[in-house]
Formats: sequence, structure tokens, C-alpha cells
Amino acid sequence: MTEPMILRARVAAPAATVRHALTDPELLRIWLAEEVEVDVPNKFEFWGKYTPEGDAPHQRLVHADDTSVKFNWLLDGVDTTVELGVEPESDDSTIVVLSQSHFDIQEAMEDTSIRGALQTFWCLAIANLVDHLEGRELTHRHDFTATELRVDSVIDAPLDEVYESLIDSKQVSAWFGYPIEIEPYKGGRYAMGGFESGYAAKIIDLTPGQSVTVDWGKPGVQTWELADSGGKTRLTFVQSGWGSENPPHAGWMGSVSGLAELRRYHELRDWRPIWIQDEAASA
Repeated sequence: MTEPMILRARVAAPAATVRHALTDPELLRIWLAEEVEVDVPNKFEFWGKYTPEGDAPHQRLVHADDTSVKFNWLLDGVDTTVELGVEPESDDSTIVVLSQSHFDIQEAMEDTSIRGALQTFWCLAIANLVDHLEGRELTHRHDFTATELRVDSVIDAPLDEVYESLIDSKQVSAWFGYPIEIEPYKGGRYAMGGFESGYAAKIIDLTPGQSVTVDWGKPGVQTWELADSGGKTRLTFVQSGWGSENPPHAGWMGSVSGLAELRRYHELRDWRPIWIQDEAASA
């Protein structure tokens, strides 16, 4: 039995507003799933192309009250347990807490089960929840039926600033929320966890101010392409080279949830990460 995976994120909205977004079918269709049937305290089901194994609903509501929703979710033959809760931080700030059982980091790294995508699935979903409740456009909703991994996003910041935040180790570590070291030149290393972590991807192409391409090996190649858009920056993010039979869902959603934070990093004057890393790590 694996330990529960726990995520904590801050949203600038009252607790009652956040709790409503966790249980209202119309809002759930915006930030969580394509198809929703929710009638708390009787039913909590979601499915469709934005949901792992979303051919049909596989959830069963266990408990719901004014602060949380708990349900079982059958994934790859295993009955996992999810709990979504809210913790008021102030009158207009709330902590969203997500607990998911049966997440195994090895399944994520080795891509042996759809359960390996649970952490980044929820990271992207919660990032979308936060953006919606704070009045911002969603960055992306991952389609589990897609055979192409591509995101086009406009960031309200100058191109040179966005480019620098993609290749400067300190800035990337800040908005991605994890230590990353980068040698910003063609042939340079790109290392999650730093150069001493044991593995580094390789920058196989870099055109200053225009594009960066990183080869991650089995998961494929990631490319960031930038273009000026009337003083803003159009960022196209593509992952390729993995074939079409088994898309690297876990890694892709992790990168895209990071892209949501990159937008916030540039666009919010008093930016701070939505993720509460210290509490998540100690939980």
C-alpha cells in the first residue's frame, strides 16, 4: 500500500466559493472534466476526454460535507480514494487540499499504469481551478485521447523576458517549483533536481529569443517556440518523439501545469506560487 499523495494550493477566493466550485456540475465542467454528474451528497461522477480512463464514470461518492468531498475512483483495476477539501486561510484566501491514494512514483516514472499520472493530473486540474476562480483563462485541459501533445498560450509579458525565464536556472526553479539546473546552450544539460541528481536531459537546439528544444530520452522531445504578439508573447509548447501508442501523460501534464504557473509568474504583480511546497512535502 502506497502512502497518500497530498497536494496543497492557495486560491484567492473565499472558502464557500471554492467549496461550491468543487461540487457544482457547471463549474466542474470548466476546470475538471468534460462530462459530470454530481448531486451531493448522492453522486459524484466525472468522465470524458479530460479524465484518465474516461470512457465511463468510475467514481463512487463516499462522503461530502461543507468542507470536503471524498470518493472512490476505480483506476486500472484498483479502487483508489480521493479527498478534496478546503481550509479557510482568510476571508478571501483558501487552501485547497487534495489527497489521492495508490499513487506510486515508480508507476509515474516507468509509465506502467495510468495511476502514475494521478499527481500531475491533479496538479493541472487544481491549477485550472485556481485560474478560473481568480478570473483568468485556463492554460490547457489535457485530452487523454489525443495523439498530439501541443499547447499554444499567450503570456502578457515581453518576449525577451519570457525567453529568459525558460533558460535561467533560478527563474525556472522558481515558477516550476522544483530545483532545475540548465546549461543554456546547444548541447547543454537540463537537469530536474540539479546536475547532481544523476540524470540530465540534453538541449539539442537553442535559438536565443526564439526556441528551446530538450531531449528527455524515452518520454520524447520538448520544444518551446516563442513569437511576439503585440507586446505579449505567444508560446507554443510541443512534445514529440514518443510515438502514438502510449503518450507520456504524466510528464506532459506536469510540464503544462508548470506552464500555468509560468503565466502567473509573468502576469501577476505580486506573484507567489499557488503550491504550498513545505506543507505538501511534510504531509
